[in-house]
Amino acid sequence: MSLPTHVPYLIIGAGIHGLSTATHLARMLKASGKGSGKDIVIVDKDGIAAGASGIACGVVRNNYFQPAMRELMAHSVSHWEANAKALSYNPVGYMQISPESMHEDVAQIYREQQGIGYESVFIEGTDDCDAYMKELFSDWRAQNITSVLHEKKGGYAHNTKAIYALAKMAEEEGVRILTGVTVKGLKGANGSSSAITGVETDKGPIACDYLVVATGPWVRDFWSMAELPETVSIKGADGTLHDGIPMWKFWQLEEGVLRVDPESFRTNAGDLPPVIHVDTDAPLYSDVDGSLITDKMWGIYYKPDPHFGGIQGGAMPYAIDKPASEVAIDPYGPASPEFVSSPEFAHMWVSALAHCNGRFSGTMPKYHKEASGGVGCFTPDSFPVFDVFRENCYIIADSNHGYKMLGVGELVAKEITGETSALLEPFRFSRYAEGKLHPVSNSPYPWS
Repeated sequence: MSLPTHVPYLIIGAGIHGLSTATHLARMLKASGKGSGKDIVIVDKDGIAAGASGIACGVVRNNYFQPAMRELMAHSVSHWEANAKALSYNPVGYMQISPESMHEDVAQIYREQQGIGYESVFIEGTDDCDAYMKELFSDWRAQNITSVLHEKKGGYAHNTKAIYALAKMAEEEGVRILTGVTVKGLKGANGSSSAITGVETDKGPIACDYLVVATGPWVRDFWSMAELPETVSIKGADGTLHDGIPMWKFWQLEEGVLRVDPESFRTNAGDLPPVIHVDTDAPLYSDVDGSLITDKMWGIYYKPDPHFGGIQGGAMPYAIDKPASEVAIDPYGPASPEFVSSPEFAHMWVSALAHCNGRFSGTMPKYHKEASGGVGCFTPDSFPVFDVFRENCYIIADSNHGYKMLGVGELVAKEITGETSALLEPFRFSRYAEGKLHPVSNSPYPWS
């Protein structure tokens, strides 16, 4: 492998954001006559889809309480739809199934989805929700459900297949992908300029004119390399400035696979079901021994996925109770093997599956520990930061919203070539100091 001494555009990370940005940037450079894919190099410490994109559940949805997120997701869904076959995308839809405490939030999501032309159906009331779900699944039995938002768009992609397809698209545009190259530091300009002039890698230096950081949960380390602030000041709704808020926090994202025939989970009509997401405050009892698991709000999501070899999904994450700098996620090695779900998660998730669909009762022995989910690196408000730092360093900090955001690469490429994106404007770093924060929902998930 020969390392270039200089490249106009250097992208760190061969996951969904790095590959998508490279592909669109290559096309834009070619169309403008200002370059081509040969001006772009992607480096990754391991390989294509070796990080978060390779273990993502692949769900694509628009179910966000925040208008800016909803509009950005609608844009990304259109990208998935336009490339469905190439990216192994299944446009089966998505269902948010909720208790009364979330009813008004979900109703607002529905109203605003209609406002942007995003097709969905909203069902209200316990009896109507139960009837609607039993039309889909005769064994439906979830409790304390008072609303169902059925997004007709969205669905899921087979995670690594989609990423390898993106890599092929990038390479077809002339982009060079160098794997097994670890970035150890950033080089800065001297004098009045703060621009990044290149990177130091374990294979030698690479000079660049423009740098894109698209490293998923490892963004914390590149933020530090760029000498950006470890804490931020956030202006609250009342105008009060809160200082010293950590820029990064980590959550453990637990997911797993139930090794049953994925074909066994179809609708009454024999169709592939939508992605199912259930939040409820109904008591959850063990499907193993009948003991109470929790009487607090809980939530799960699940789908049949032959790529995972069964029913794949997850549950609410939990915060890692350590300073961000102490979280053991190796930025220079392969995805950490300990990022697999716990026995407590397995018991809870399979019991929750049985709470929702009777067909899953008695399936605990078929639970399979899978490297899925992993650790998510979140911003102070749990929403992405898309912005330029150090004059020429574009940082894509997706705050664990990453995989579904396929369209972000196009928008970032446009910004790199000089076109400001209205869809990315609400996600600037300056929003913290300006108090332009995204609204908070009643969901038990930090990203909804």
